[in-house]
Amino acid sequence: MGQLIYINGAPGVGKLTIARLMAEHLNARVLDNHTIYNVGFALTDFRSPAFYAAVRAVRTAAYDQILSLPNHEIVILTAADFDDSDWGRENWQAVTQLASDRQWPFYAIVLTCEPDEHRRRIVAEDREGRGKLRDADVVTRLSQRPLIQGRGDRKVTLDTTNMTATDASEHLLIWMGAR
Repeated sequence: MGQLIYINGAPGVGKLTIARLMAEHLNARVLDNHTIYNVGFALTDFRSPAFYAAVRAVRTAAYDQILSLPNHEIVILTAADFDDSDWGRENWQAVTQLASDRQWPFYAIVLTCEPDEHRRRIVAEDREGRGKLRDADVVTRLSQRPLIQGRGDRKVTLDTTNMTATDASEHLLIWMGAR
């Protein structure tokens, strides 16, 4: 049976790197939040009505495709959804609707990181040119915002401050019962 894995965390904590490592072990598909957002970033003004419309349209198309996948597929979604934002709550609602429609086991993962380590990660060169936030000055503001904790069939919060991406992915695979 397939699974839906939702990895939520602030920009720069390691969501995509961890998702890719997990995907290798699980033979899963990864849908990074930037795959959805980059159309809006490229063709509209950020946070404009046109931006949100573009992102909604891409998200709808992506989620429709997930609904059409064979039942044995595993899909890992990454997100930066905050509970103090209507947009974050809208995205969470779309994910929970997808999980309900797909009727797969749903794992909700929140990744956190201490601010000093987060600042080091967010400016990493491998984030360059991929539409990813690289401003260390925003870490303080991001760390004060509540991430959507969500509800899933299983949920966990993992502090990745003192973990490599490999260690974090191994920890999550064990938690899921996949190791």
